[in-house]
This record gives sequence, structure tokens and C-alpha cells, in this order.
Amino acid sequence: MKIGIMSTSPKIYSTARLVEAGKAMGHEMRVINHKRCYMSIASMKPAVHYKGESIEELDAVIPRIGASITFYGTAVLRQFEMMGVYPVNESVAISRSRDKLRSLQLLARKGIGLPVSGFAREPDDISDLIDMVGGAPLVVKLLQGTQGMGVVLTETKKAAESVIQAFYGLEANILIQEFIKEAKGADIRCLVVGGKVVGAMKRQGPAGEFRSNLHRGGTATVEKITPQERAVAKQAAKVMGLNVAGVDILRSNHGPVIMEVNSSPGLEGIEGATGKDIAGAIIKFIEANAKPGRTATKGKG
Repeated sequence: MKIGIMSTSPKIYSTARLVEAGKAMGHEMRVINHKRCYMSIASMKPAVHYKGESIEELDAVIPRIGASITFYGTAVLRQFEMMGVYPVNESVAISRSRDKLRSLQLLARKGIGLPVSGFAREPDDISDLIDMVGGAPLVVKLLQGTQGMGVVLTETKKAAESVIQAFYGLEANILIQEFIKEAKGADIRCLVVGGKVVGAMKRQGPAGEFRSNLHRGGTATVEKITPQERAVAKQAAKVMGLNVAGVDILRSNHGPVIMEVNSSPGLEGIEGATGKDIAGAIIKFIEANAKPGRTATKGKG
């Protein structure tokens, strides 16, 4: 098969591994920088151009779209979908997962465990908003933040009020969430491919840091997850409509709670921690599922 990878650089670990795994299985792999793509929006003949040529005859595409370019990246992916190219993750599912508030609302509707969360634009009573999620300490999150950026732990109610007021003064959209103290600065990243958890690792933040992101100095070790955690990870990916997802779980006193569902999970940390060929699992999923025009979002906005 001819498989495209939407990525800004072939040197990124995840991209390089997918290329390596695909070639090892006999596929033709092509890295496409979606930031450099341009599209012909024409009735009955959608096209994507890249480096002066029209991209044709792709069987499948693996979107690796950064959060900062979600809008344009999903537009390019939608164009591929309209051309009948099979997307590992569909554009609608990626957009859904990138909207933190919408993600929480969808997960909550299905009864999936979550940290108690609050959202407001200009609350008349910040004190009541804080009490609604159980009081301090609590976490304040920018809706647009990624990799732990724009996330603040406030230890006291007064500090929480000050941080919330500051964010509102900047007209930023924020979530406030209960702080899961018992997680002790660690979370579980489950990698879901095709409805199965193919790998799991524990990410532990450095001493004094409540965020466990590897980009912020966290460490990763292989982790054995419980049947309940496995079921929650699979259900969360399904609710988001993602075939490939990194599901981040916190271990709370009232069971596993979902912190985030990532549509472009990095492979370096989890492959290094587990020793598993996650890239190969993604290529095998494509082999089993890629059919011309097989996308539920074809022709839809």
C-alpha cells in the first residue's frame, strides 16, 4: 500500500518509526508536511497539492497534527477523506479530542470517570465556582494548553481566585478541576490501537512537580494496568472516535479518571518503556482496515 504520514518533519521519532515499520512490512511510505500542502476545493474533484505536485493514489494517511495547527491540519485531512483516502484517525475525531471542554462533556455523558471540572466565562461568583469542584487545592487549565503548559496548581482558595481572575483578565478560556492528590504526580498513558490497549506506561513527574509530562522532565516506566483501567481507556478512545489514541489516566481514590485523550500520541516514550513495536501495530491496523473511501466523514464538514 501507499501510506502517507502527515508530519512536519521526517526526523521526529514517531514519524521515523512509522516510516521504518511501514517499509519493513513492504509498504511505500511518504512523509507529507501538511503545513506546506494546499488544496483545490472543486466539486467532484478534490485535490491536495504538495511541492508543486498533486498527491494521488494514497491508500491511507496517518495524521500527526500538532495542536497549534489543528485547524489547518484537519482541513488537509478532510480533503484526503473526500478523495477516498483512509485516515487512521478521522478529522472530526481529531477536532473533537482537541477541544478539551467538548471532550469532557462527551466522556461525562457516557459515564466515564473524570476529575470534577468547572467551566465559566465570567462567573459572578468565583468562590462558588471553586467550591463546585471541591475547593482548593485545584488545577487551573488553559483550554488551548498542551504538554503541561498553561496548567497551574493552586494550593489555597485565595491563590485559586487570583489565578482565575488573572486568566479571565486575559480573556482566556480555562477549566478548573479537582486536584487528584493521591496520584502523587503520576499518570498512566495507555496507547489504544483499533480498540485494543497495545501498551501502557507510568509517567512520573520530577520531585515537587505535579505534571507528569515527559517533555517537562517526567520519567516513563512500563506499567501493568488493571482490567478497569484497560476498559476505561478503550471506552474513552471509542467515545472520541479515535482508532489510535493516547489515553491519560489518573489513579484516584474513586477509581481511574481520564485526564486527556490524545489523537497524536508520541511513540518514543511508550516504545522505550514497554519495548513494544507500537508503530508496527499501527501499520497492521491500516493493513486490516484501509479500504478505498472507507471514512464516515467523507464529504462532511
